[in-house]
Amino acid sequence: MRKKELYEQVIAYFKEAMPVAETELYYSNPFELLVAVILSAQCTDKRVNMITPPLFRDFPTPEAMAASTPEIIFEYIKSVSYPNNKSKHLVGMAQMLVRDFHSEVPSTLEELVKLPGVGRKTANVIQSVVFNKATMAVDTHVFRVSHRIGLVPQSCTTPLATEKHLMKYLPEAIVPQAHHWLILHGRYVCTARNPKCETCGLNGLCKASLKARP
Repeated sequence: MRKKELYEQVIAYFKEAMPVAETELYYSNPFELLVAVILSAQCTDKRVNMITPPLFRDFPTPEAMAASTPEIIFEYIKSVSYPNNKSKHLVGMAQMLVRDFHSEVPSTLEELVKLPGVGRKTANVIQSVVFNKATMAVDTHVFRVSHRIGLVPQSCTTPLATEKHLMKYLPEAIVPQAHHWLILHGRYVCTARNPKCETCGLNGLCKASLKARP
């Protein structure tokens, strides 16, 4: 099957199976989403959603968080992975927003990655979810699922290479939604261990399922 045809069939499946696909992180404004995405690095959305309500309640703005300290923020986020680093990043990020960006979350990759705790993946999530830009954040789920299905070749061994290959073939208008399709499919169906191939709607289409057939 040609690559273009595979993409067309995968997109058609997801459009029907998952017409609504969005982040599972709880947030009510761009600042809250930025905080949640920083916290979600190497941590589950479920865990992040458990700790953010009191954090957002007590530090609802960049100014409030910027006036705090890593030691104080740590007490709110200590159950996530790497709480020491993340508490420092959150305070530093808030201080930079206040100092350099008029307390507004910036919209470009170049500006976002200047913020403490924000790498390319986090920046792409913010651009996609908040600003509806055609950016593809490649996390562990997107990387695994896109390789298993065969959307990207095995030679794409890094998140950046995977991102560029996906962006080459995905129609720009659906990139923000496709990001969530791949994440949610990886989270609930195409799991790292024991993927649910027998109930997957892409069984027989994806590269991994075809390879597994006798």
